[in-house]
Amino acid sequence: MNSTHFIASVLLIFSLTIYSCQKDESAKATSESITSPEKISAANNTLAAAAAYPSNINTGFTHADGAYTYGEASTDFGGASLTGWNESRAYISGNWARATLAPNSVSNGLIAGADISDGSAYEATFKVRFHSQFDWSRGGKVGFGFLIGEGNTGCDIASDGNGGSLRLMWYNTGSRVFFQPYVYHRDMAGPCGDTFGKSYPSSGSLVKGDTYTVHLYVKSNTGSNKNGQVQVIINGTTVLDQAIRWTTNDAQRLINRLSFHNFRGGKDVAVWGSSQTSYIYFDDLVVNKIQ
Repeated sequence: MNSTHFIASVLLIFSLTIYSCQKDESAKATSESITSPEKISAANNTLAAAAAYPSNINTGFTHADGAYTYGEASTDFGGASLTGWNESRAYISGNWARATLAPNSVSNGLIAGADISDGSAYEATFKVRFHSQFDWSRGGKVGFGFLIGEGNTGCDIASDGNGGSLRLMWYNTGSRVFFQPYVYHRDMAGPCGDTFGKSYPSSGSLVKGDTYTVHLYVKSNTGSNKNGQVQVIINGTTVLDQAIRWTTNDAQRLINRLSFHNFRGGKDVAVWGSSQTSYIYFDDLVVNKIQ
């Protein structure tokens, strides 16, 4: 082998060695970027930080008439993650959000919720009206509310002290129709929501097509103390305003979800159901975290 060939061979071997090392380092970096638990954890933390848990919501539901999509609703609710959003039951009509209640069934409307920032005091205000041809049937859940801790609903009595909720019902006695608070709390007597014997209006009936402004306020209690608060005001009239013990477990004392429950029931279709498709409209939702 002459000197020229020898030098060329040495250079070739040297180049291959460098390339192999670079390839190994590249593969190592790629492998680490895919499999490193630390990096996966960091990525998950970044995604979690990006998830929106709004403390404040302010929306007039200003969209073109048509289906009210999940994306539009999430944006309106401060970028919150929503559960139960059914686009076939959610509609925008004249810048009002419309919930559809299906016929011949109960618990078959728009039953959704939004994750919000954990807090010990929240308020919400919204407008609601029933369609001019709405069938009252026996009654049902309507509008926005708050869930606390495990967020007891559905006749899941809150006596274990791990959760509660404040929602609103409409109810038809046969002689009149009214709103009533519907509350799950540690000291409730029965398995289903506590109304505290309150109603709006206190006499007479709700009127189809009229607009009602609802204001809700909830404050968590501490420990086993009855130092929480629940308040419902409708059209400026205080319907309910009193101290309350929501929970006895401080790990579950915070308000964490905004509910948007619109359905007939009750559980017995023969009692609570309707043969008609019915609509409820909402506007000017404002939610504020106070603490």
